[in-house]
Parts: sequence; C-alpha cells; structure tokens
Amino acid sequence: MNTISSAQFAQIARDHTTPLYVYDEAAILARCAEVKAMPSAFGLSVGYAMKANANRALLQLIHQQGIHIDASSLNEARRAHLAGIPWRDIMLTTQEVQDDANLKDLETMMTEGLRFNVCSHRQLARIADFAAAHRIPLAMRVHPGEGSGESATRNTGDHDSSFGVHLSDMAAVQRLATERGVVFDTVHVHIGSGGDPEAWRRNVDRQLDILAQWFPQATRVNFGGGFKVARMPDEADADIQALGAYAKARVLDFYQRTGRRLHTEVEPGTFYLANAGYLLTRVIDKKQTGAQGHRFVLLDGGMEVNTRPLLYGARHPFWVISKDGHLRSSDFAPNDMPADARPQVVVGRCCESGDAQTIDATGRIAPRIMAEPDIDDLVVIGGVGAYAASMSPFNYNSHLQAAELLLRTDGRVQCIRQRQTMAHMLANELPL
Repeated sequence: MNTISSAQFAQIARDHTTPLYVYDEAAILARCAEVKAMPSAFGLSVGYAMKANANRALLQLIHQQGIHIDASSLNEARRAHLAGIPWRDIMLTTQEVQDDANLKDLETMMTEGLRFNVCSHRQLARIADFAAAHRIPLAMRVHPGEGSGESATRNTGDHDSSFGVHLSDMAAVQRLATERGVVFDTVHVHIGSGGDPEAWRRNVDRQLDILAQWFPQATRVNFGGGFKVARMPDEADADIQALGAYAKARVLDFYQRTGRRLHTEVEPGTFYLANAGYLLTRVIDKKQTGAQGHRFVLLDGGMEVNTRPLLYGARHPFWVISKDGHLRSSDFAPNDMPADARPQVVVGRCCESGDAQTIDATGRIAPRIMAEPDIDDLVVIGGVGAYAASMSPFNYNSHLQAAELLLRTDGRVQCIRQRQTMAHMLANELPL
C-alpha cells in the first residue's frame, strides 16, 4: 500500500529534518473521486471532516475537488475560511456553546452562508431567535442511541457518547423550535469512526425513521462519515460504493412511501487522508532487555508525532528502508522478510512508557516482525494522514512540531508546514 518509493523517502530524509510527515497528493485525489462517486437517489453533497487534518494546503486541495468542509469548532470554521473557503461551503457541528462575542461571530458567519448543525437544546436556545428572524434553516445532529467505532472512544452514537440531541430530548427540542419559528432542513447522524459497515447500514434505516417522525420540513439527510480504512494488510476498507448503493435504495424507498425527495450528504475525514500520509523517522538507537525481554528500535519520532497507538492501540504499517534507499522489510510483504528479521518493539524518544508504535488495544507491548535496522536507517510509518499531525502532543518533552510535506502529482515535494522552532514553541510564554 506504499505509494511512495523507498528511494523517494531516502531523498526526502536527506533534504529535510526527520521526523516529518509526507502526504501523497495523488492518493488524496483518488480518495476524493471515490467518495464523490458514491451512488445517490436525489443528489449527493460530499464533505470533509477537517479535524482529521486541518493543514491549510490540504483543506485547499480537498475543497478544490468540490468538497465542502465539516468543522468541529468555531476556530476550525475560522481556520477553513482563512484558507479561502467560503462560509457557504462550511458546516459547523460542535459541542461548544458560544459566549456573547463568539455568538456574534457565529451569527455573522451564518448570514454569509455557514450552516449550523444544532447539537443540544442549549445551543438551539441561543441561536433560535436569530435563525428565525433571518429565515436561516438549521441542521440537527441526532444522537441515535447506537453507534460503532474502531474502539469505544471512537463510538459517537451510543449511551457513552454525548454528541448530538438524544432521542429522549427530541420532543423538548422540537417544541422549542416550533415556539421560536425555527426550521430544520437537514438531519445529521454520525455514529463513529472506522466502525462496522453493517452498523452504518442500520443507521441509514434508523435515521430515515427519525427524519420521518420528527422532521417534516427536512430536505437533506447527512449520514456522517466514519468509513473504515484498512491501514494494515489484514484489514479491509469499507466498500463505500456498496454503502452508497444501500443508502440510495433506502432513500428511494422513503420517497415512494412519503413523496419526499431527500438530498444525501456524507462527510468522512479519515477515508480521504489516512493512507495518503506517512511518518518518516530515523533510527537513533537500539536496546534490549535481556533474554526474557524485548529488542527495541528507537526512532527520532514517536508518540509526539503519532499518538494513535497510545490512545487506541491502533496498528500502523512499517517499512524499514536503508539509509541509501533500499527497502529492507515491509508489513505488506511478510514472505520477503530478510534473514535478520525478528520481533522488535518500535519506540520513540519521549520519557513515557507508552511512547511505542507497537501497543495493543490493552496497552501492552506488541512486538512486530521487521528487518534489523542499522543506526540512521529509516522507518516509515504508514496510515498517519488522519489524526496524527492534527492531534498529537508535539511539544511533549519540548520536542518540536514536525514539518509536513506534500508530494505533488508532478513529482515535486512541497513543504506545507515548516518545522517548528524553539522560538515558536516559547513565543507565548511569559517570564516571572
């Protein structure tokens, strides 16, 4: 699944300071086209959940493909707009309840086209009069009571999750909307990240039932995102064309039963970027803990640039590349491992026992078979295009935020985020 050659990685490592992120433009464009090709009954709008990776250049690249932006905070919406994306192409779905100054900003954004997705009774109470007075329809995120994700912390639809208006609160929220003259034109449900495709199908049926019962004026149905991505060779991507075909059939059935034509929306994040992103690291040391212990490969980047293994027990593929650019081992070629391949534990340089890229879902060390690298060899960690640069604790132990590079379709390597400096890190600190 590596779309960048070993020689290219070696050249990038010679030209730039590791650790760093490398994104493949061609892979991103292919994913955008795949999502836009999903079947639909009465039209499809495609969004990008920018929390997956909010780099300005990547926002611009994805938006250029005709994809709108889903923001999870007011600052994310501002950030997308500063990247040149018009308010009409941004939907805000947030847990925040805006204070007076931010509420004024939100109202201004809405008058210029921002779509606001109500997620609670209190949010609605604060925006209802403004929306009614300006005849701005709202969306509502509904908590369906069932969800699915790669881990419990990525399930956003069950009773352990606070996202959206729960069905038990629906009557009170709808009563407030009626009293204030608010119209909901969009019903949104997102049940989790990387979950079971069958759960996504069940949610389509459940969401259409919710829409029929509670939203007589809705013309759009947003099924969220969360499509499963295969980072490892033993995993499988969600078949989003099949999921789209299922949703299309159900929306057509809804039309035949009710006479209502619903425009479909989806808004994945991980699906576009996960496997288009790589973390390029260098081997700085090797250690071992005796015959009953482990062999450790220490990299110059770990949890501060990819915290997913520590947070979720997530698995990422490894490529070991010699310093002169020869591929030594790959998780996608287990039968081609060299004679010196053995179980290794891949760790970073942070003063934290959890700083490992090989941790299972229970938090225990999980060694992986890989070539025995030399000092200064490269280890490329795949599947990091989403939720790596955007959510890692990059200044832990005062390490500097890594650079981000984009491999363009014409072969150029473009820096899209400069490596942080000590001055950047200390800029907001004040002395005694």
